[in-house]
Amino acid sequence: MYVSHLSCPKCNATYESECLVQLCACGSPLLVDYDLSKVCAVFKKEMLKDRKPTLWRYRELLPVKKEENIVCLGEGMTPLLPLKNLGPALDMPNLFMKDEGIIPTGTFKARGAAVGVSRAKELGVKVLAMPTNGNAGAAWAVYCAPANIKAVIVMPEDAPPIPRGECAIAGATLYLVNGLISDAGKIVARAVADHGWFDASTLKEPYRIEGKKTMGFELAEQFNWDMPDVIIYPTGGGVGIIGIYKALMELKGIGWVEGKLPRLVSVQSTGCAPIVKAFEENRSYSDFWEDAKTCAFGITVPKALGDFLVLDAVYKTDGCALAVSDDEILKASALLARTEGTFICPEGAANLSAAIKLRDSGWIKSDERVVLLNTGSGLKYPETVIVRPPVLQPGDQLPDR
Repeated sequence: MYVSHLSCPKCNATYESECLVQLCACGSPLLVDYDLSKVCAVFKKEMLKDRKPTLWRYRELLPVKKEENIVCLGEGMTPLLPLKNLGPALDMPNLFMKDEGIIPTGTFKARGAAVGVSRAKELGVKVLAMPTNGNAGAAWAVYCAPANIKAVIVMPEDAPPIPRGECAIAGATLYLVNGLISDAGKIVARAVADHGWFDASTLKEPYRIEGKKTMGFELAEQFNWDMPDVIIYPTGGGVGIIGIYKALMELKGIGWVEGKLPRLVSVQSTGCAPIVKAFEENRSYSDFWEDAKTCAFGITVPKALGDFLVLDAVYKTDGCALAVSDDEILKASALLARTEGTFICPEGAANLSAAIKLRDSGWIKSDERVVLLNTGSGLKYPETVIVRPPVLQPGDQLPDR
């Protein structure tokens, strides 16, 4: 392991990486820093061809020291799909989708859980607690099972039902709250203080980002280290886009990618768009979003702890943030399924809606290479598709169309 220390992006304080640390004393999330000169000396691109297609192929830039502590269910190296039908129809012939829907537990949350749980195991965590909108809690519950860590999960009562079942079947202790993820977070914070549990809330531990950033490593490798022009990502807590930016900076630091970074686009729903509002007002922090509600439940985060890190990544890559409506999200989901044969989650569909708007406005040029990051399978959200097919009786004949 080539971790040098943990650092605070807000006040520049540093912490020893072998201690169990949550947040900086100033209240900011902590980031994992690596000795990139040592990584550069020992880690070469050519080594990847002989490694397994999991996120652990980038282990020199991951924080787990001993292989025996790695909890791996095969996560990583998800496909980068050219949208051959839809792209040209939208005047974006170089439109791609990285599909996280085929990863263990069905969403990109498995990446953060794999590294976060592995590092928690290595540091001796026995019980962890976390609030969730569903999929992160499900992933952490599943990965905690083989790590022999007890998981306590609190999610909104309105969360999709499938993650509840995943938490239960994996042996987690599950609670529902009549409120939002912010309400679940307050309950978890009190429990952590009362019982001494490890707080695995978004960005309250530094290792979830390390798993999520591997999406950036994979994109670079899949594009043969020649990065695309635009990466579009749905934003709730923001760990994904923060992680991708961190990955790109680390790859630049070891000389694996050069030149201008992709423009990062943060996408939210008009029903919960605190990052978008802050971007439109040219601010570094967001305000709490009242009455947050959207069909893209995973991005229903009224106030992200790492909002300033999301906005920093957007500003520094000359990116942007925009919101799309639930109606646009559901139409985009159907459009993708009917043209490309892929059933993606609402959060992923929001990216397509955003891409269409950005191409129509000219922000995306026709010849640019654009990546939509689909964060999960549509199978996790069956309630978003209403089906009322006709019922036949035995002996009925089908019409000719």
